[in-house]
Amino acid sequence: MAITRAVPPSITSCELTHLERRRINFNRAVEQHTAYERALEDLGCSVVRLPATPDLPDSVFVEDTAVVLPELAIITHPGAPSRRPETKSVAEELHSRRPVAFIRDPGTMDGGDVLRVGKQIYVGNSSRTNMDGISQLAKIVFPLGYTVRAVTVTGCLHLKSAVAEIADNTVLLNPAYVDPDLFSDLDRIEIDASEPDAANALRIGDSLIYPTAFPATGGLLAKHGFDVRSIDVSELQKAEAGVTCCSILV
Repeated sequence: MAITRAVPPSITSCELTHLERRRINFNRAVEQHTAYERALEDLGCSVVRLPATPDLPDSVFVEDTAVVLPELAIITHPGAPSRRPETKSVAEELHSRRPVAFIRDPGTMDGGDVLRVGKQIYVGNSSRTNMDGISQLAKIVFPLGYTVRAVTVTGCLHLKSAVAEIADNTVLLNPAYVDPDLFSDLDRIEIDASEPDAANALRIGDSLIYPTAFPATGGLLAKHGFDVRSIDVSELQKAEAGVTCCSILV
């Protein structure tokens, strides 16, 4: 199942950290998000759309509000205060599907900073996720057999902007944004150096939903035998979006 939320008209006032603000074509962003949801359905996901929140500019980026494990869901405490009201409806939806735990103040955490590979959870220590939040997560998941490793993130918003799981024990990464040696126990594919933001990919089974904006890296993935489903998310990328951040996979 993939949980999503509609693009709000207020997306033009979204939070930005590493990008200059550019005009976002709202209607085009809605079309691209609809195509994204269709791609999820084509790959076998049942799409559940949360209630619209038109006054919350970043609310389409639902991934940042929760970390979902097979055993439980952890509701985050987003690093940007403007995003914290987004978590209420996400918690209500997930409560019917998993036990729910919470990251509490002074801890902060965005779901885009959390990458699970088996029982290892990598968490980006970024502008949105602090060490208190990482410590809280470690305490929550330890009884379930998970280990948590903090990863310094530079040059991009979230850990998943720098590295993404693309197959069992295999990651796509940008070595300029994250230390690749931290993932030395995994198979690693580096992005094409001409596309620094190309490490974000959404794995659905044996397929990857991947932005058309990075054709060199997309071609590299195809050469490695990956089933790459390319979609245009160019308007959403103006809001520092990746293809992982627009859904919560359950």
